[in-house]
Amino acid sequence: MSAVLVLEDGRTFRGRAYGAQGRSLGELVFATGMTGYQETLTDPSYAGQIVVQTAPHIGNTGVNARDEESSRVWVAGYVVRDPSRVVSNFRAEKSLEEELINYGIVGISGIDTRALTRHLRDKGAMRAGIFSGTASEASPEMLLAIVRGGEEMTGLSLSDTVTTAEDYEEGPKVGEVGRVAILDLGIKRSTIEHMLSRGLRVRVFGAKTDANTLLAWNPDAVFYSNGPGDPQAAAGQVATLREILDARIPFFGICFGNQLLGRALGFDTYKLPFGHRGINQPVLDRKTGKVEVTAHNHGFAVKIAGRDDVESPNGYGRVRVSHVSLNDDCVEGLECVDIPAFSVQYHPEAAAGPHDSSYLFDRLVEMIQNSKVSN
Repeated sequence: MSAVLVLEDGRTFRGRAYGAQGRSLGELVFATGMTGYQETLTDPSYAGQIVVQTAPHIGNTGVNARDEESSRVWVAGYVVRDPSRVVSNFRAEKSLEEELINYGIVGISGIDTRALTRHLRDKGAMRAGIFSGTASEASPEMLLAIVRGGEEMTGLSLSDTVTTAEDYEEGPKVGEVGRVAILDLGIKRSTIEHMLSRGLRVRVFGAKTDANTLLAWNPDAVFYSNGPGDPQAAAGQVATLREILDARIPFFGICFGNQLLGRALGFDTYKLPFGHRGINQPVLDRKTGKVEVTAHNHGFAVKIAGRDDVESPNGYGRVRVSHVSLNDDCVEGLECVDIPAFSVQYHPEAAAGPHDSSYLFDRLVEMIQNSKVSN
């Protein structure tokens, strides 16, 4: 079955249908990981996006329930060059294409993903559409008009789409050392598992939960998760975070949570040309001088001029850029000097791999313990 990928600038790629048939619209982005396609597909941060896998061979190991990072596949569409014809792994429970069909994910295969990735690196992420089956039979002009009529990621709020429907609580099996209130903006399962393994009890709250409700649970720290959308459209979560910071409750945020901390402190955010997505992004820890290979999935970043400590425009004291990208010098981490708060732009839970940054969960535990001593 034929399929066509149409970009909003008019460029098209023709290939074969992969997954469900029909049409899908979203922001077209590329992910550079050589492995971990299932973790990518089930990462809620990819909601609203058509993902291009730069690795040529996808689907070799099938899919299994253990590697899912959430309750479903979240990508809007999927683009690969060479999907595996067979599944060869003892952990596989079904094929990748079966999973895509099960969740109604429209995909395309058999196209030059290298040329497509180079195009996106040159022109930037943009709206696109995948059309297969009868949906691909419309005129090129009609397909392009449909794509250009789709939503843009700038200004888009998606937290309500991916957040938990009901609050829930989980505790460690042994040795509880603290309680963390999690604002679910699109959390991955591995993040929770990292916290539980370190003796932290967690309660996961919906994205619209206010500060009073979070603090009523008496947490030792508050955590903002990763998630999709434009941080500028998350005014409610930023206002809630400012109340947390005002109360001097320890705070840790990752990815979207890093951007929201930046905005709560009074800094601006901006859209990157094509973003950082994959599990092989080099980041410099400016304190230790070490380079970490990290997992990323973000299209927005915090804007801070220079790399010296700066004063928070909203009155929270000194703020330090703790980590920077070695690819484009983008801000990859924030550390508050005068209040107990820090964040990173990448994913320290790193499913699937690497594990260079898992120490950040230990830092969260240390911050909780220090806060208990000082109080």
